[in-house]
Amino acid sequence: MSRRILFWLALCGFAIVPSWAQTTSPRFNFNAGFGFAFGKGDVGKFTGTSYDAVVGGGLNLNRFLGIKAEYMYYNLAFQDSVKKFQGLPGATGNLQSLTLNPTANFSLGGRWGVYAIGGFGIYRRDVSVPKQTFAQGTVCQPAWIWWGVACDLNGEVPAGGFALTSHSAYAGGYNFGGGLTYRVPGFHHAKLYAEGRYHHAYTGRDERTSVFPVTFGVRW
Repeated sequence: MSRRILFWLALCGFAIVPSWAQTTSPRFNFNAGFGFAFGKGDVGKFTGTSYDAVVGGGLNLNRFLGIKAEYMYYNLAFQDSVKKFQGLPGATGNLQSLTLNPTANFSLGGRWGVYAIGGFGIYRRDVSVPKQTFAQGTVCQPAWIWWGVACDLNGEVPAGGFALTSHSAYAGGYNFGGGLTYRVPGFHHAKLYAEGRYHHAYTGRDERTSVFPVTFGVRW
């Protein structure tokens, strides 16, 4: 009789443990957010404060550790002075990334928590401007480097001139940062979050595509 009781207790235990794990740590994780963003380095010289959007999803390895893939869109809002004085009227651009990021989550007690996130990925920087043609001898402008312009040793447009239209640059890069979360009452595992993260992509000859988005959204 005692063996039967132990058997049924063990069976119930095995049934309860997965249920408890599912409640405290769901198998999958997702996030979606939107916020404002700051350029660093050359990005800060050429663009102003802009916006970003992020979506992602992945696996929870346990209650504390996870991994997720994320897509980020970052708008490159060129400064009016750059567009006016560097021959780039109507210039637009964006930075997009697909990254794989380990995460570490820590509870602060109650509904609050913090997390750390960072990883590596692929970045694409796109810039575009209504077609602009420049003759030989025109002084090159700093922002033209994003269009892949190769100026001569005097910093001028080389023989044959060139035309600016659109240009894309692909590169590897990395990111790291962290955030604060608040678990929403009555919404299962949903949490509001605020996050700051640094991104750096080794794009083109300048190798200085660095941005710092501050994102607000929902994790679940």
